[in-house]
Amino acid sequence: MTAHCCESAGKLTIIASLLQAGIFDLDGVITRTARVHAAAWKEMFDAFLESRSRGGGAEPFDISRDYGQYVDGKPRYDGVRSFLESRGIDLPFGSPDDPPDRKTVCGLGNKKNILFKDKIREQGVEIFPAAEEFIRALRARDIRTAVVSSSKNCPDILEAAGLRGLFDAEVDGNTSQDLGLKGKPEPDIFLEAAKRLGVEPGEAIVFEDAISGIRAGKKGGFGCVVGVARKDDAPALRSNGADAVITSFAQIHFPLAPRSGEAPIARLPSALERLEEIRSRLAGRRPALFLDYDGTLTPIVRRPDLAVLSEDMRRTVRTVARKIFVAVISGRDLADVKRLVGIPSLAYAGSHGFDIAAPGQEGLTNQKGEEFRPELEKASREIEARIGAVKGAHIERKKFSFAVHVREVDPAGKPAVEKAVDETVSGYPGLRKSRGKEIFEVQPDLDWDKGRALLWLLEAFGLDKHDVLPFYLGDDVTDEDAFEVLADRGVGIVVGGDDRPTAARFRLDDPDQVRRFLLGLAGTAAEAEA
Repeated sequence: MTAHCCESAGKLTIIASLLQAGIFDLDGVITRTARVHAAAWKEMFDAFLESRSRGGGAEPFDISRDYGQYVDGKPRYDGVRSFLESRGIDLPFGSPDDPPDRKTVCGLGNKKNILFKDKIREQGVEIFPAAEEFIRALRARDIRTAVVSSSKNCPDILEAAGLRGLFDAEVDGNTSQDLGLKGKPEPDIFLEAAKRLGVEPGEAIVFEDAISGIRAGKKGGFGCVVGVARKDDAPALRSNGADAVITSFAQIHFPLAPRSGEAPIARLPSALERLEEIRSRLAGRRPALFLDYDGTLTPIVRRPDLAVLSEDMRRTVRTVARKIFVAVISGRDLADVKRLVGIPSLAYAGSHGFDIAAPGQEGLTNQKGEEFRPELEKASREIEARIGAVKGAHIERKKFSFAVHVREVDPAGKPAVEKAVDETVSGYPGLRKSRGKEIFEVQPDLDWDKGRALLWLLEAFGLDKHDVLPFYLGDDVTDEDAFEVLADRGVGIVVGGDDRPTAARFRLDDPDQVRRFLLGLAGTAAEAEA
């Protein structure tokens, strides 16, 4: 395994600090057009073979065997020639201008292209949502992206799929023709993408679903070559050089590398004292506000049921929400945080972003981890039985997670509670433990957090734009994921005063300062509208 990625227990961990770029094949990796291509190839070749044998029962094109072996991932005319050679058929190459009924390599390739475009118009273009989500996560962390394709239809496919603008570079069949690039398994197309991104091959990771593409990535010396096994071909991808194999981009764990700019909270400048600086960053832009609940809108209290929003804070948030977009992202259960805040017009994300709802936006909901709820319930019961005798320990159950609170536990008893959590969670491979302030949080072991929830809300509300400046206010280590995703595109403000390092840019001491800052931000937005 390379230093860029590590495969273990069915998951792929990518080390962000070593990665400068991601290069993605198109068909079969990002879009589901591979099967449309395969159907077009079959229709074209079967008609040709039948006419050549004059109805004599020629063996038809086999998608499961011939597509992957002879045409997938190759330039169109190379694919035609490769398959014909497998049948012992020798045709003149012809010219790229040959009409689709001419019996030449180019004529057959042009016929296939017409059939493919017809099918795309009829069927549209499907995408793999997890792939798009992962690419957007890379871009949010300033990791450059490129799409490569042997097809000259790449621009049309990206346009039909709504993916134009998602990549810093596009290298396709048109590029190969213009520059005289060799097709896969030669690495030319990947090397050209790396060149356009301004990175060395060793600094980039390649994602490919075709054997020819895997070979090309390895030959090009890329930092990591990941096979995307959309069919039952994981062993073939590995045997041809894939450093790792996934069946879905949801299997990728992408921990954020520590940022060199992190500083202890106590050393950060006050957001209130730097309000004019923040106002200057808003010039020509509109704010979008994301708020944690406990410790941010309310003080930290002994028990979660005591964290009640003050009327002053509720009025402030309601006032701000009349002028700018506001969402609350909390570790609490979605229904619980909606009840406590009590402002129906806001967007809410509960369970650290695993459960999202946007009132007033019909159909705009997002839930992660539904399939893990039975495991969460069983694990919470086991832990509850083990810590029942520990005075002050209690479990807060949520829809997509649960929290083990130890704030009221004697310090000598806390290690025993954590041991009970660790030993129980180790028996559930689908769950993970994280830490918060005086709590241990147990969640589905998915690459999803408050940062990803924030990005999802930005996109869902059409706020993922250059004229929007997102803000996130939070107090806990669980809020660091949100501070990280905004490190280079927004403003992170941490609430509190301990000495832990943070990716936030500013600090506020307590919820009262939060309230004053929100009023100042609302005033800035009002001035911009005037």
